[in-house]
Amino acid sequence: MRTPLLASLLPLLLLPQPRGADPKLKQEAIALVEQRAIRLATLSDQVWAFAETALREAKSSSLLADYAEQQGFRVTRGVAGMPTGFTAEFGSGRPIIGIMGEYDALPGISQKAVPQREALLAGAAGHGCGHNLFGVASLGAASAVKDLIASGKLKGTIRFYGTPAEESVGGKVYMAREGLFKDVDAMLVWHPGDRIQADNGSSQAIVDFVVEFRGRTAHAAFDPWNGRSASDAAEAFVNGVNMLREHVRPSVRMHYVVQRAGDVPNVVPDYAKVWMWVRDSKGAGIEPVLARVRQIAEGAGLIAGVESRLTVQAGDYEILVNHTGTRLLDQNLKRLGPISYTAEEQEFAKTIQRAVGIEERGVVGDVQPMIDPAPTAPQGGSTDVGDVSWMVPTINLTVTTGVWNSPWHAWPVVATGGMSIGHKGMVYAAKALAITAIDLFVDPAMRDAMRAEFTKQTQGFVYKPWIPDGPPPIPK
Repeated sequence: MRTPLLASLLPLLLLPQPRGADPKLKQEAIALVEQRAIRLATLSDQVWAFAETALREAKSSSLLADYAEQQGFRVTRGVAGMPTGFTAEFGSGRPIIGIMGEYDALPGISQKAVPQREALLAGAAGHGCGHNLFGVASLGAASAVKDLIASGKLKGTIRFYGTPAEESVGGKVYMAREGLFKDVDAMLVWHPGDRIQADNGSSQAIVDFVVEFRGRTAHAAFDPWNGRSASDAAEAFVNGVNMLREHVRPSVRMHYVVQRAGDVPNVVPDYAKVWMWVRDSKGAGIEPVLARVRQIAEGAGLIAGVESRLTVQAGDYEILVNHTGTRLLDQNLKRLGPISYTAEEQEFAKTIQRAVGIEERGVVGDVQPMIDPAPTAPQGGSTDVGDVSWMVPTINLTVTTGVWNSPWHAWPVVATGGMSIGHKGMVYAAKALAITAIDLFVDPAMRDAMRAEFTKQTQGFVYKPWIPDGPPPIPK
C-alpha cells in the first residue's frame, strides 16, 4: 500500500528529467536580455502611461508591434478581428515555440508610481495587473531568442502573440477560434505577481453573461396595474441566484451586478439588466450551474410577467497544467536565482504595506518552491490563457513585480509596475522565458514528453469557445 505522499509524488517522479540546453547558450540569452533592459523598461513605462483598457490598446499594441518590426520580426497586425491584436514571428520550420504577452489596463485605478494612494488622473485606468510589464517582458524574451536563431545557434520559429483584452472578453479566445495556436509545439506564459514560482496550479473556468428583462412601463402611482416591471424580474432573479448558492459545489463562484433597473421611482421600469459571472474549477462544472441559472431567469420573467433573455458574452477554460514543462521551468528559475532589491525599494514596498494594513514583509525576490502536487481546486481567478492551454502544451510562471501579499487589481500594483521593482521583475521574466524557450528548441525529447502528457489529458476533448458567433465586440 502506497502512502498518500508517495502516491501523489509518484507521477512526478516518473516524468522525464529535462536534458537542458548548453549553459553557455543560456548565458548568452541572458546577456541579450540584459542588453535590452533599459529599452524594455522604457517600453513598459510607456504602456504603463497609456493605461488603455480592453480592445482599446491602440497605442500600446502599436508600440510593441513597431518594436518587434525594428527587431526584425515578421509582424501581422489586426489578427482574429481585433485591431489591437498581432503576432510577431522570426525563423522558419519546426519547432514553433510561442510566447504570449498582454497589455490591457483596468478601469478606475489610475495611480502614480508612489507608495501611497494618489491617482495619476482621477477616474482613469491603471495597470493593476501588471500587463504593461507582461507584454514587454515576453517580447523581450522573444527578441533574445530571435537573435540566437539569426546567428544560427537555434533552428526553428519563435512567435510572439500580442493578445488584447485579457481583463474583458479574452482576446486569446478569439485567436483560438481562428486557429492561431494550432501549429505551435509549446507555449510559454508568465504573469506579474508577488513571488517567483513555476505555476503548477490551474485557474478557474468562467462564463460571462447578461440577463435582460423587458416589460411594460406605466405610472407607478396613477396606473401601476398596467405596468409589468422588469425591475421586479431582476430582483426575483438575483434572489433566485442567491438561493442557488446553497446547492452548488464548494468550487463554484457566482457574482453579479445589476446594471439597469429603472431610472426614477415613479415609473414602472420596462427594462432591466443583470451582468453575471459563474466560475468553477473545471469547465465541465459550469454547464449544470448555467442550466440552473437559465431556469431562474425564465422563472423570474414568469413571476413579473415580462420577457427574459440570457446571452453568453465570453468565457475561459481552466488552465490545463503541463507538469512536464513546469518542472523544466522550475529548474530554470533555480538557475537564475533570486532578485535582489535596494533598501529604498524595500522601504517603498513596506510603505505600501503600511498603507493597506498588511504585514510589512517588503518585496520578496526569492524563488519559491514549486508546489507538488498542486492543489486540486484553485483559489480563484480566471484567464484566457486557459483556452490556449487546451490547444497546445502551455507552461506558466509568476515573477515578483509587486509587494508581498498586496491586493491585486488595485493601486499598489500600478505603483510598483511603474518603477524599479516592476522593471526588475520584468527583466527577470524575460530571462526565464528566453532560457526555457532555448531548452524547448534544442530538446525534442522534452517537447515530445510535454506533448504526450497533453495528448493524454485532452483525450476525447473537443474545444468549443465560450464566445458568441461573430466578430469581437470592438468598442466604438
